[in-house]
Amino acid sequence: MKIIVLILNATIAMAMTYPVLAADPRNVSWTDLLPEERPYHDPFKELEYSQINDLAKLYRIEVLNADTTDQEWLAEAVEVRERLVSQGLDPDRLFKQRIIVMKQRKLAATEPNPDLLGKVVRLPGYLLPLEMVDQKAVEFLLVPTVGACIHTPPPPANQMIFVRYEQGFEVRGLYKPVWISGEMRAQSRTQSLTLVDGQANIETSYVMDAQAVEDY
Repeated sequence: MKIIVLILNATIAMAMTYPVLAADPRNVSWTDLLPEERPYHDPFKELEYSQINDLAKLYRIEVLNADTTDQEWLAEAVEVRERLVSQGLDPDRLFKQRIIVMKQRKLAATEPNPDLLGKVVRLPGYLLPLEMVDQKAVEFLLVPTVGACIHTPPPPANQMIFVRYEQGFEVRGLYKPVWISGEMRAQSRTQSLTLVDGQANIETSYVMDAQAVEDY
């Protein structure tokens, strides 16, 4: 019995001596970063372009410029409202629904996927340096497509990752994809990105302290 106890104690001691190996990262795609879709009614999808245009015009006059005393504008608002009502539309209800649609679209563009948080993942993308040390990127944005934020508008906040990589990665070009591995965390950030024609503030929903950054 003594021998068995000694063996068990030795096994426990050895287990405590050696560090636990990190779990192998799970390969994910950019669509995996999106939250689960929340169905909502979007009446604007069913409208014709002329109706959308009329609603926008009416909103500018009656809501954005509600304090105006311009009689010509007020007369135009009456005409536009009557036209929309004659087509079976309720402008006031649509204005309220607009707020709901905007909130849902914002959530879809900024919410992280809770199933990924705290998980060690591996993801390909393109690197946009934010901070360099000894010609290596120690902080950068990972984006899903070539030229995102530079030649094209920035992706949604939950389609970009703010990455810290203490040992730094030598950037060999903005058009060469990389793999990053690390634990995904949720953190809303607004990051200033220096572009050729100035600076832009970029919003991100994810942050990662990378364990590895490799050429794709």
